[in-house]
Amino acid sequence: MNFFTRLGNKLTRTKDKLIGDIDALLSRWKKVDPALFEELEEILISADMGVTVAERLIEKIKKDRITEPLAIKTVIREGMLAILTEHQGTLALPDARPAVVVIVGVNGTGKTTTIGKMSERLRREGKKVIIAAADTFRAAAIDQLNVWGERSGAAVIRHADGADPAAVVFDALSAAKARGADVLIVDTAGRLHTKVNLMEELKKIQRVLERGHPGSPHEVLLVLDATAGQNSLVQARFFNKDIGITGIVLTKLDGTAKGGIIFGIMEELNIPVKMIGVGEGIEDLKDFNPREFVEALFGR
Repeated sequence: MNFFTRLGNKLTRTKDKLIGDIDALLSRWKKVDPALFEELEEILISADMGVTVAERLIEKIKKDRITEPLAIKTVIREGMLAILTEHQGTLALPDARPAVVVIVGVNGTGKTTTIGKMSERLRREGKKVIIAAADTFRAAAIDQLNVWGERSGAAVIRHADGADPAAVVFDALSAAKARGADVLIVDTAGRLHTKVNLMEELKKIQRVLERGHPGSPHEVLLVLDATAGQNSLVQARFFNKDIGITGIVLTKLDGTAKGGIIFGIMEELNIPVKMIGVGEGIEDLKDFNPREFVEALFGR
């Protein structure tokens, strides 16, 4: 089974809800009418695309002077692809060792699993990886990282529970340099009930990295849970405002009917979704490809 087919299968819930509802709507109308636009806007917003994206797509339909309802689907498809393509970006790891990737996000989004899958993927590419277990408040997360580290051959640098996360990062960066690691991946805490303290902690980690390895971190990736819908957009605004995000990893796209959040994030925040998670397998963490994503939703 090729990746396009697998992706289409993984996106079944979003496809059935979003594209299914659009098909059902258009089949009921014989001509384009303002009331049709109102219903279409409701469908797009209910898929968590957001008002901005919904209005942009409908304005495109009006601008193109579409008169046949069934032709609207093609315009929506082209509009969706345009949104994703305008704001796309890929994982940027410099040749200078080590490339440093900081992973942020609230607890429960799939942060630890994403780090593990990324580490395994980099290993398969022939890269040596070190993981900094800087979420020192969750022993379970550190244990999970150790399992992934053993699986991928990545060393996990950890301190005692409750230790200063920045100290863990300092030691991990030193180890990455001494051992000639290609990539340092930094796990961080995601305790939103202490927002101010969390942001200060993340800023301190960034300062430690910049001092010890000028130009780093090279990527700050925010892991978001697609099933959280509009709450994911709120999280993205929050993290980006305080620490600056270079890209997003959107997980659990296989478990939601509201995968339209990917359009809202990229359009409203101009932050590229660089990777997507569509399952539990190592092969289910992929670089985000706008055309493949849209084709998987609509079919070729």
